[in-house]
Amino acid sequence: METDDRTSSSGPLRVVVAKPGLDGHDRGAKIVARALRDAGMEVIYTGLHQTPEQIVSTALAEDADAIGLSILSGAHMTLFARVLELLRGAEAEDIVVFGGGIIPAADRGPLLEIGVAQVFTPGATMADIVGWVRTHVGSQPPTQDAGPEARDPRRTSGRNH
Repeated sequence: METDDRTSSSGPLRVVVAKPGLDGHDRGAKIVARALRDAGMEVIYTGLHQTPEQIVSTALAEDADAIGLSILSGAHMTLFARVLELLRGAEAEDIVVFGGGIIPAADRGPLLEIGVAQVFTPGATMADIVGWVRTHVGSQPPTQDAGPEARDPRRTSGRNH
């Protein structure tokens, strides 16, 4: 795959890939994580059985640009909503939330309405996902005097930019 030429104002795009809830199948999440990494993004994979609180905490600590959730358990409405609620509570709505899995067509519209930026379903290619992330994440141009915390001074991770 080509490397990613789109970056956040502080370097390569940083994407947290997470498996919330009791779902124990992570092969798809690992494949997506690898595709994003191979495209030049920094990927933080949280592993299985993560709570929404753990996922948001990781995203904040890692200064993530996006969170990608993989949900096959049927709990997508609750889990996406809770992650978005926690991001709002942390004043971190700039973190883009997208996801995929076994999500019925009837639930995709309501997920988009609550703030999920994109929902990928079985059949989406890695090129589709990588292309979407490149286009929709980290697309804010840096400010003219962009310092280390130019993206959002409320979220500082302490990592060197």
